Amino acid sequence: MAKKQANADTLITTIISGIEDVKGKDIIILDLREIDNTVCDYFIICEGTSNTQVNAIVGAIGKKVSKELKDKPWHVEGEDNAEWVLMDYVNVVVHVFQKHIREYYDIESLWGDAKTTIIESKF
Repeated sequence: MAKKQANADTLITTIISGIEDVKGKDIIILDLREIDNTVCDYFIICEGTSNTQVNAIVGAIGKKVSKELKDKPWHVEGEDNAEWVLMDYVNVVVHVFQKHIREYYDIESLWGDAKTTIIESKF
């Protein structure tokens, strides 16, 4: 179990670094482990300012995780319109939104029981 958590921590750190590399905004981590019947352990949520930046964030995450951890997402969805892209790393699911789509779906509120960690912006 400790190894699984260490792997999740390393994956989360790498994903956040990829987001920050291309100036993704408003990064939060939702810890879902204490909530019954969840599909994963963590959500990482962030936003970009345009389709181009959303795609850049997704690309940066994919490249960084591949290079540093030799891992790739099990599934990626939403790249065509790049308003909400979901990257599924099984235990960690990344949601990359455009601001208006994030506000509309407000998944942070849907998972209001989750422990929330706000990542302070470096820029």
